[in-house]
Amino acid sequence: MNVQENLRRVRAKIAQAAGRAGRSAREVKLVAVTKGVSVEKIEAALAAGVWILGENRVQEMLAKQPLLPAGIEWHFIGHLQTNKVKYVLDRVSLIHSLDSWRLAQAISRLAGKEGREVPVLVQVNVAGEKTKYGLPPGEVMEFLGAVSTLPGLKIRGLMTVAPAVDDPEEVRPVFRELRLLYERARALFPAAGIDYLSMGMTNDYLVAVEEGANLIRLGTAIFGARDH
Repeated sequence: MNVQENLRRVRAKIAQAAGRAGRSAREVKLVAVTKGVSVEKIEAALAAGVWILGENRVQEMLAKQPLLPAGIEWHFIGHLQTNKVKYVLDRVSLIHSLDSWRLAQAISRLAGKEGREVPVLVQVNVAGEKTKYGLPPGEVMEFLGAVSTLPGLKIRGLMTVAPAVDDPEEVRPVFRELRLLYERARALFPAAGIDYLSMGMTNDYLVAVEEGANLIRLGTAIFGARDH
């Protein structure tokens, strides 16, 4: 099965999941996760209408960008170390993984120097997994209030990575909790422009769409097993 056929199947499934939730599939943006994916496969996805690419690793993103066409919307979706911030600010449209005050300060400081405003999502560790990054749910509103005072940062929404499970129904409560946090954040910070709910990957994206995700991050579902 090739990349174009994979995308056709994914889009059909997204439409079905959105329909079950009374939503339009047009509300859901697809981020093609290109970690470990060859340029040739990425080009096939672009030819099939993908326009948002998500990278987990700074060095891999920097290596691929010159080899791919201009006009792609790049998202950084992995854990971002403060010493790598300078490499991504002018190369991505959205950072999905703001997970600490220290990182917020680093982004703000560099954004100020460059005279830019950096769109970010706050990563929430809804399930409290020790192996995952992100804020505890109970700290999110206070963090949003604090970050809103920093220049150069624009909070656009929330993101989570759900636990890896065999049955995606098991993580429905995780997605539901993030959606409730998202709705609360929109109500508490109406001027912030919070409009992205990033959740759902290959194993669980249909449940995420049913629970309100409007950004989903798919790698294997599009590209198959990673090249490396």
